[in-house]
Amino acid sequence: MSDGTPKTRLHHLRALTRRGAVLGAAVLAFSGLAMSSANAQTGSITEFSTPTADSQPLDIAPGHDGSLWFTETKADKIARITPDGRITEFGAGITKGAAPAFITRGHDGNIWFTEGFATDGTGPAPTKVQIGRITPHGKVTEFSEGLNPADGINYITAGPDGNVWFTQDRGGLIGRITPHGKITTFSEGITPGSTVQDITPGPDGNLWFTESQDRIGRITPRGEVTEFSTGITPGSSPAEITVGRDGNLWFTEALGDRIGRITPRGEVTEFGTGITPGSLPRGITTGRDGNIWFTEFGGPFATDGNRIGRITIKGKVTEYSAGLTANALPYGITSGPDGQIWFTEAAASKIGRITVK
Repeated sequence: MSDGTPKTRLHHLRALTRRGAVLGAAVLAFSGLAMSSANAQTGSITEFSTPTADSQPLDIAPGHDGSLWFTETKADKIARITPDGRITEFGAGITKGAAPAFITRGHDGNIWFTEGFATDGTGPAPTKVQIGRITPHGKVTEFSEGLNPADGINYITAGPDGNVWFTQDRGGLIGRITPHGKITTFSEGITPGSTVQDITPGPDGNLWFTESQDRIGRITPRGEVTEFSTGITPGSSPAEITVGRDGNLWFTEALGDRIGRITPRGEVTEFGTGITPGSLPRGITTGRDGNIWFTEFGGPFATDGNRIGRITIKGKVTEYSAGLTANALPYGITSGPDGQIWFTEAAASKIGRITVK
């Protein structure tokens, strides 16, 4: 049993991306169509259950086809959900035990994702890591050449250069993979042991990433790294990051119960008022309303959570929980093609949609 310390809680968050299970082939199912979001108020939540029980959906991203795509970490599947809630799961071509974790839409018309792989029981490090690619029709290709399992693998995003970029948390690396599968990694300028987390393209043509050891990093398409730490509360553990409509980068501070904002010049402002203490803010995205939306993961080692948060550009926070399954562990979040906010519920094996007006 955990003692609930920040280190233990952070380990729990990272461990969630590495759980695998041996489950079967692709499953097609349709969830019951929910009420139209057009008739709902801002903050109204609708949930859709995944066809596979205990699938542990983790991350979610919009696709090129007008649907949203998400990882099912425990089921070893990639799934697609339409705006009206129809879910299709794809498992063929994904290595059993691969534990698909984070996902993004590539510039090539495909969906790209990381595979964290469960451990073999001999230690905490994964025994293999891969980058996966799935076409809109569900054909999967996996890439591993050039990846060291000891370095781990974490978040992924489409870069401004037409390639896909990813983080390797244990190795303190930023990786780049071309549409053809060639992998290059960068480490110079990244503080050793900093545990790189999320990565996103910035408004300045560079990529920005979080480091759980209280830093925000910037990497150019050529691999030149700059780190920023001034203004970040020690022990706050920056987690996920997104671009706001104000031209700045916004990020969650998982152990600090704060939302941070960093300008392209590296100036940091933190916001904590209105965020429930112990809620573990995690995923983050920008909504069509111009506000920033985030998940409050909570979890068994947190004192509170299980909410969706919204913060305005001026820093005003509103939290929503009505309609959300108890202890659902909301994690990944994104703005959908329908203009609504979509998120994963890792423990409840559901996809949530929250109305934005």
